[in-house]
Amino acid sequence: MREKLDALSERYRWLGVALKVQKRYREVKGSFLAAAVTLMGFISVFPLLLVGIAVVGFISSSSVDVSGDIISKMGLKDESARLVSNAIGKAEQSRKAASVIGLAGLLWSGLGLVGAVQQALNTTWQVEGRGLRDKLTGLVWLAGTGVLFAASFAITAAINFLPGIFAPLNVVVGLAIGVGMWLWMMKELPNHDVGWKALLPGAIFGAVGLEVLKLVGSICVPYLIKSSSGLYGSIGIVFGILVWLLFFGKLLVYASTLNVVLWEDKHGTVEVEVEMPRLPNSDQEGANRSGNAVTTA
Repeated sequence: MREKLDALSERYRWLGVALKVQKRYREVKGSFLAAAVTLMGFISVFPLLLVGIAVVGFISSSSVDVSGDIISKMGLKDESARLVSNAIGKAEQSRKAASVIGLAGLLWSGLGLVGAVQQALNTTWQVEGRGLRDKLTGLVWLAGTGVLFAASFAITAAINFLPGIFAPLNVVVGLAIGVGMWLWMMKELPNHDVGWKALLPGAIFGAVGLEVLKLVGSICVPYLIKSSSGLYGSIGIVFGILVWLLFFGKLLVYASTLNVVLWEDKHGTVEVEVEMPRLPNSDQEGANRSGNAVTTA
């Protein structure tokens, strides 16, 4: 089987690259890196919800019927509809406190998420972090990302006013903005400088993959809310968020690993010595990409 895969890899370059990416993903413990991003992303959800509650509260306190719109679009009835209506009513009462606490918590948890992303990117490129400078870099990246998000919302809103024939522009512009955000993340956060061009394949892969995840999430999350019961629905929603974040974490690691593999194919590699404990009754032949010993015993 291995010989057949090697033969196909030589014939089809894309398959060879895919196999190298999967091998490298395992070597750098990509699943654990993705899990760290998932955890910090999930923690960031709670202050983000507080900010969302504050925004909903401010909007709902005006003449806009927010609860009615949500209930109508999601097709909620009976108990689910009452829960949404009561929740938005509470949001109106606590909007000021939620905005202050939510923004402070969002900044703190956002830096934690950025740290997890930085660690994932640095690990795939096998470089060390920059220490305290990473915190400042994270703040700069968060500010830049906020500007990009604001610009993307403005552009999307402007496109909606165009005639229907221009509707496909939403997809094109969305992908272009997504590629730009992935490039910004891959260039700014890790401790290396390989130029923008070398990061473009992973940025395109990440942007397309994220659009797929967003599409799946837009279908699954409303379904979970609509079909939920009082207890299991809440657990189901939390589980759905965790699964979505885990897939995003894996997408992040795979996208960065793709860039690393393509860079090595073009520029080669270097060999370095790795110091590790001498273990009894083992033959330590070398080390893998994670710095772990490769032994025969």
